[in-house]
Order: sequence, then structure tokens, then C-alpha cells
Amino acid sequence: MALIKSNAFFTSLLILVALFGISVGGTVHKVGDSDGWTIMSVNYETWASTITFQVGDSLVFKYNKDFHDVTEVTHNDYEMCEPSKPLARYETGSDIVILTKPGLQHFICGFPGHCDMGQKLQIHVLPASLGPVAAPVPGPVRPPSSFSSPSQSPLAESPVNHAPVQYQMGPSPAPHSAASNSNVWIGLCFLPLLSLLILV
Repeated sequence: MALIKSNAFFTSLLILVALFGISVGGTVHKVGDSDGWTIMSVNYETWASTITFQVGDSLVFKYNKDFHDVTEVTHNDYEMCEPSKPLARYETGSDIVILTKPGLQHFICGFPGHCDMGQKLQIHVLPASLGPVAAPVPGPVRPPSSFSSPSQSPLAESPVNHAPVQYQMGPSPAPHSAASNSNVWIGLCFLPLLSLLILV
């Protein structure tokens, strides 16, 4: 009976590790870096200007929930620092916002006066990366006219010279981030342990 419970627990743990590794696909951006979401010493406009945000990325807001919140608002409410009609409100002190659509997104602190003091963030989210597209493969150089030289080499009439120019497109590479590396590391650390315990 204990063995069945043990196997069920570790199987559940394995599933959770697998799901955790799959769920984080984009880059994770901690808003304000080490300072977090605060009214002190962070210019969020400058912070956001150094980062490329894409669909699939996540914003992590870290703050003291007794003094701050994260309120997503429209552009007009962002400009007016008006939190009364939120698109979404987060209040846990450690919030993750997944960027699901391209375009502008606006966040303010809904506590009175905080937005006016600079606790506001506007980001421009780009569509998910399609990855690099390969350049066209150049064809062979042909003479200006096939009748210009009577002594052309046999290679000039080879089928390769008459092939149309082709373009190569490969699959998009998966986004690479520190978060995805850490998920692989977590999974690799747990797999030997889990397989050993399941065999017991």
C-alpha cells in the first residue's frame, strides 16, 4: 500500500515537472529588475526601452502588496493615471502577467498618487518571433545570351543552369531564454531521482 502511494506521489511530481517545463516558453522579464515594482528609484519608461517584448513573454511584478498593486488599464487611463476601470488587477505581491497579444499594454499602481509619481509601465509587445529566414540560394551565373559564344563549355548547358532559383525556409527555432534553461535543468535534476524512486 505504501509503495502504491509512493509511486502515485512521484508520478504526480513527474507530471508537474513536465508541465512546468512546457508552460514557460518566452522570456521572463522582472519589472524594474532588482528594485521591482515601486515608486522609488525606477524609471519604468527607461527600463522598458531597453527590452524587446514579444507574445509569449512574461512580466513578473514583485512588490509589497500592502502598499502597491498592478492595474492594467487602457491608454487613456494610463495617461490620466486612472485606476477605476481596470482591464485587470493583480494584488498578490508576486504577479506574473503573460503577454498574449501584440500591441501596447499599460500598467499602473492603483494606490493614490503612485502612478503620478512614476509607478507606471507602458510596453510595446511584438508578435512572436518567426525565427531567421534563410536568404535565397543564388543560381549559377549565366552568360547574357546563350548565342553569344559558339565555344561554350558542356557545363553551360547542364540541367543545373536551367533550374529555377529556390528559396529555403526552415522551421522557427524555439525561443531561448534563461527561464527555459532553468526548466531543462530542473527536469534533468529530477529525472534520475524519480526513476530511481519509481523502481523502488
